[in-house]
Amino acid sequence: MTDRSIHNRKDEHIHITLNEQVQGKGISTGFESYRFEHQALPEISFDSIDTSATFLKKQVKVPFLISSMTGGTPRAHEINRNLASAAEEKGWALGLGSSRVALENKTAAASFQLREEAPTIPIFANIGAVQLNYGYGSEECSQIVRLTGADAIVLHLNSMQEIFQDEGDTDFSGLLLKIAKVADALSVPVGIKEVGFGIASDTCSLLIEAGVQFIDTAGAGGTSWIEVEKYRSQNSIKQRAASAFLDWGLPTAKCVEQLSGLPKPPDCLIASGGITNGVEAAKAIALGADMAGYGRSILPEAVDSKEALLERFEQLELELRISMFGIGAQNLEALKNTDRLISQNA
Repeated sequence: MTDRSIHNRKDEHIHITLNEQVQGKGISTGFESYRFEHQALPEISFDSIDTSATFLKKQVKVPFLISSMTGGTPRAHEINRNLASAAEEKGWALGLGSSRVALENKTAAASFQLREEAPTIPIFANIGAVQLNYGYGSEECSQIVRLTGADAIVLHLNSMQEIFQDEGDTDFSGLLLKIAKVADALSVPVGIKEVGFGIASDTCSLLIEAGVQFIDTAGAGGTSWIEVEKYRSQNSIKQRAASAFLDWGLPTAKCVEQLSGLPKPPDCLIASGGITNGVEAAKAIALGADMAGYGRSILPEAVDSKEALLERFEQLELELRISMFGIGAQNLEALKNTDRLISQNA
């Protein structure tokens, strides 16, 4: 595969996610099945609500992060600069897009080097776990961490996307042992994320035993990367087959509930996958998540400008704070331990 084809794919992904209907159908995040029980007498001051958290040993102002999205092209670089600058100003964590191209093409590396825009916030790098079966290992992961100045690295699991990607890498055999070797060798935390189809509890337990320190659910209900790749594919059979998988995956809320309830849960559990507002993020934290991630729902503002992103971030933070005020939760610990999140299915 040439560097040019990787570049084209990155820009195609941006165009498709902005302009096409790529959300799964017949499946949702599951957050609509929960409601907060209103507390008419919150007994707290709205102005004193504390949303600060710690992630990757760094303080963040809110338990929010930018889910790994893009990088590797001039357009992606501009998007990433907006994301990094806004995240630094608002105290969010930042996940970088898949960074393999940064090692394979030096001109692409700059789009992942964002410490100038974001010197203090947590940043984590990102590479597909499947690349451990295609010549990558601990040394390459370490190179990506050094190149990006990241505080951690995520290995993403995207088996369904790779199947529907015409140029996909589909040998996922024996990856658990290789993930364990990377986790043992690296000097920074190693995390795992899906890309929109969720992580089941048995898989999570295996990953934790392998040394993975944080898990991002990236559950179903938001972007379907099967649908994204359908729009890119030149294979008419794959295009038609994609419709059979519109409801594939584990809803984000279900993932959070199950993984947070494990006998040995992740050190840090990130809820992402279709989260679009601060109320859903509050529900995720009340279900047991430590952080909430936003991806495609903030991409239009990231394309627009830093100013548009700051306004969007401010709205999301306000929605979280109002949710906490509405149930009388003074801080994130109180939100996480609230008994005022009610399942509508109970």
